[in-house]
Amino acid sequence: MPDIMGAKDIAFPHLGIYLENVPKSFSVFGFEIALYGLIIGIGVILGVLMAVRMAKLEDMNTDIIWDFAIYAVIFSVIGARIYYVVFSWDVYKGKPLSIFNIRQGGLAIYGAVIAAFLTLYVYSKIKKLSPYQIGDCGVYGLILGQIIGRWGNFFNREVFGGHTNSIFAMRLPVDAVRAQDIAQSHIDGMTAMGDVNFIQVHPTFLYEGLWNLALLIAMILYHKRKRYHGQICLVYLGGYGIGRFIIEGIRTDRLLIPGTQIAVSQVLGLLLFIFAIVVHVVVRVYLSKNAGVAEKGDKSS
Repeated sequence: MPDIMGAKDIAFPHLGIYLENVPKSFSVFGFEIALYGLIIGIGVILGVLMAVRMAKLEDMNTDIIWDFAIYAVIFSVIGARIYYVVFSWDVYKGKPLSIFNIRQGGLAIYGAVIAAFLTLYVYSKIKKLSPYQIGDCGVYGLILGQIIGRWGNFFNREVFGGHTNSIFAMRLPVDAVRAQDIAQSHIDGMTAMGDVNFIQVHPTFLYEGLWNLALLIAMILYHKRKRYHGQICLVYLGGYGIGRFIIEGIRTDRLLIPGTQIAVSQVLGLLLFIFAIVVHVVVRVYLSKNAGVAEKGDKSS
C-alpha cells in the first residue's frame, strides 16, 4: 500500500486494494456527467430488462412491464428524492433550489420502493390487471437496480458506517466526503497520510449490495416454488427489510425520524419484514383451507 494517499484515492487497505484518482464525474464534449447518475441509469435499464425476462417466464405479456416501467421509473426517482429531502430538511430548508440538484446524491432507496409500489397499485387499478403478478416480475428488476445503483454511492463517497479496522474497512480522504456525513467516530479515528487526512469506514453500500445479490439469487431459485402471485414480492420485502434493518444500524448517515435518534429506515425495514411474514402465513392458511374444502367437495361428488 502507498505511504501517501491522494485526494481522490479510495483504498481497502486490509484487502490490498488501492484505487488512484477515482472520479465522481467525467466530461464529454464539455458536458459534465456524474458517475452517480450514470450508474443509477444503467441499473434502471438492466433492472427493466430483468423484469421483462421474468415476465416471459411467467408467460406474461412483456408489453405490460415496458409500459409500467416508464411510470415506475419516473415516480420512483421523484419518490426517492422526496423521501431524502423530507428526512434531511435541515440541510435543504435554507437553500430550497438545491432540492432539485441530485447530481451529488440524495436519492433514498426506500422512497423509490414506496413510490414503485404505489405506482404499481394505481397502474393495476387503471389497467385492470393483477398487481401481484406484475409485482412478482418487477421486484427482480428492482433488486437488481438496487445492487447496481449502490455503486453510485461508492463513487460519491457516501452511504458508509462508523470508523472500523475490519477486513472490509474502506479508506476515504476527508475532503472527498460531504461534511454532514462525517460522524464523531470518524473524527476520533482520523489519520493523515502525507498532506491528506483520511477516515476509515464500514462500506455499508457494499454490505447492502452483497446482501441484495444474495437475495436476488434466492428469489431466482425460489421462482419455480412459488405458490401464489405476490409471493416473490413478499420474499423481496421481507428479505430486503431485515437486511436493511441490520445494516442500517452500522451507518452513520442515517435519516432519522424528526425529534428522535431512531433511523426511519430501520423502522421501515423491521415493519416490512413483519408484514411479509404475517401476510405469507395468512395466505398459506387461506390456500390450505380452500384446498381442503375443494378436496372434500371432490370426495362427496
